[in-house]
Amino acid sequence: MRDGYDAPPINPLPPVVWLLALPIVAMEAVVGLGSSGLAGGPEAVGWRLDAIQRFAFSPDVLRWMWGTGQWPAEHLARFVTYPFANQSFTQALFVLVFLLALGKMVGEVFRAWVVAAVFFGAAIAGALAYTAVPGAGAALIGGFPAVYGLIGAFTFILWARLGAVNANRARAFSLIGFLLGIQLVFGLIFGATWDWVADVAGFAAGFALSFLLGPGGWTALRERIRHR
Repeated sequence: MRDGYDAPPINPLPPVVWLLALPIVAMEAVVGLGSSGLAGGPEAVGWRLDAIQRFAFSPDVLRWMWGTGQWPAEHLARFVTYPFANQSFTQALFVLVFLLALGKMVGEVFRAWVVAAVFFGAAIAGALAYTAVPGAGAALIGGFPAVYGLIGAFTFILWARLGAVNANRARAFSLIGFLLGIQLVFGLIFGATWDWVADVAGFAAGFALSFLLGPGGWTALRERIRHR
């Protein structure tokens, strides 16, 4: 048998990546069936709006909780549910592409629970940063802040590898620079929103968490600081 003939047609993904991607796929499948009239009846047309209302993160609600000292579990859950519901099929598709590609690369280096911690940690950091912006009032929805956390973890991996060969570590940040440049262009064309704050915070959280939770973790970071 020739080499490569028994190779799988799709590169295998770490199980944790599938566990993070499947809720998004399931959500889009249900919403798609409802909007096409194949399931749910006439009221199914509004299933996406229902999902946004049920899972989206509201900065105003967090400000209310902070001010009143009341922390209902249903609203706290939104910190980790909003990445799985998207405003459109196109947004969900882009989130899935980034999640599968970056999740595979990060998952091949980090342990499964670290990948999940980066994903959800970035989502939480993005929601907190978004709330801190006085002008942000619209609900935060979609998986980009969490995916940007994986971009931060991937950037950390590149940063560490470049440092190991004494190369220019600034090259590791080319991907995030490119993506933020695209966001700036789209913001100028279609009108700027504050969502980019959540994305940047998600990236920063993913990069920082990689220092603490990645291979070597806190011990490696402590040794690095000690030798400076």
